[in-house]
Amino acid sequence: MGRREIFAGNWKMYKTYLEAEKLVKELLSGLGSAGKKEVIIFPPAPFARHCADMCKGTAIDVGMQNMYFEDEGAFTGEVSPAMVKDAGCRYILIGHSERRHVFGETDDDVNKKIKAAFKHGLEPVLCVGELLEEREKSITDTVLKRQMEGALKDITAVQMEKVVIAYEPVWAIGTGKVATPEIAEEAHAMIRGLLKGIYGTKIADSVSILYGGSVKPDNIKGLFSMENIDGVLVGGASLKSDSFLDIVHV
Repeated sequence: MGRREIFAGNWKMYKTYLEAEKLVKELLSGLGSAGKKEVIIFPPAPFARHCADMCKGTAIDVGMQNMYFEDEGAFTGEVSPAMVKDAGCRYILIGHSERRHVFGETDDDVNKKIKAAFKHGLEPVLCVGELLEEREKSITDTVLKRQMEGALKDITAVQMEKVVIAYEPVWAIGTGKVATPEIAEEAHAMIRGLLKGIYGTKIADSVSILYGGSVKPDNIKGLFSMENIDGVLVGGASLKSDSFLDIVHV
């Protein structure tokens, strides 16, 4: 059995209700056959339920961009795992670089969120990746090891089968810079090697690892052709139906 091919779109803090509805309609009408590719969208939280309702029974799955790890409580402005599930979401994005570097999330926070996701029947998409200064210091492997081991602490092999990993070189997110397919492949192989060390070869070879970082229609082909790149987590290019569909239909 080959690894899942996943093409995900993270809308971040963009789109109003009507704009989100229009984009979903365009994606549904233009998707046609995605073959064996799985398509996921991560709309802003206020529209997740509406998007999930529109996508029910279609080839598109819906996820939430973030959640808190507590079941409920006095956490103003946060979204609980039960709320994510109740909104019709199957996936939860965890540890995105913007959550880490803008909002100060730690590897321990990420670990708690993954555990909370499993407790509530959600499938985590775990994001890892290094800063520009970390790459320039040649410590990418150290950073990825720390993030992976921290995020996956006490996560079982059975649970790991449900985790998707997204490698996001932070220096390539929204900057227009993109890791060459070779640079991305090297990092993906590194991540798979780390998984082998933690869970063994069988699990490591089954986990889908996505590339995220200025993915566009003109660079998707080279990236997707790499052995360890099983799909992509798209940012800006997922906000327009034509560019996202071009990426999905690579």
